[in-house]
Amino acid sequence: MVTRSTLDQKGVSVMENIRMLLGDPSAVKTPKFLTSVQRSKVLALGWTAMRVWLGIMWLQAGVAKLWGAENPAFLHNNGAGVNGFAAHGVPAYSWWGSFMHSFVVPNSGWIAILVAVAEFSIGVALTLGLFTRIAALGSLALLFTYVMSGTASVCAFYALFAIVILATWRTSRWIGVDGLIAGYRQRHQEVNSTPTPSITVKPATDVVLNTKKSVVALPSRLRGNDHR
Repeated sequence: MVTRSTLDQKGVSVMENIRMLLGDPSAVKTPKFLTSVQRSKVLALGWTAMRVWLGIMWLQAGVAKLWGAENPAFLHNNGAGVNGFAAHGVPAYSWWGSFMHSFVVPNSGWIAILVAVAEFSIGVALTLGLFTRIAALGSLALLFTYVMSGTASVCAFYALFAIVILATWRTSRWIGVDGLIAGYRQRHQEVNSTPTPSITVKPATDVVLNTKKSVVALPSRLRGNDHR
């Protein structure tokens, strides 16, 4: 009879064999060039410019849908813009086309509002450098749906910028709200980690006793002089 512990041991041995064959991923060192590119404060200016530019592009798209010319097609008329796009677009795969017709078209009203709000929110976050990684991931998610639905245009260019922002997240968010928050946390940790010198205050009775002991310890000749 095969027990659970035996199965666990076999599973561990299989994983050990795989690790020995392929190596330990955690032991792989990042190339110095890539590390320097990710953490360079000089290149941070370039990554920040890419982040702000991508944020402005999303802001323009979101503002057009929320308050601009595309407002009727997204916030009104049951999401006519999303409905027409999903119903008549050319999907990349047949299964995605089935998803568009079976789910997106019947729910185009709230999906259109979600798309408009998402584009505007991602734009604000990237422009300010707030929740940078989440905003970049959201950007990639939206671009994925657009490309799968048959819209290429500038999606690949936007996706490239979002990937660079993600890869250099330490410095691409440095000049922004995320950087200010990280700086505040670092300063707060340094203050808390600084050891506070302890001052021991002796009671008054101890001081009196110590004084009496010092007087008793004086030579008798000195004590005699004091009585004179």
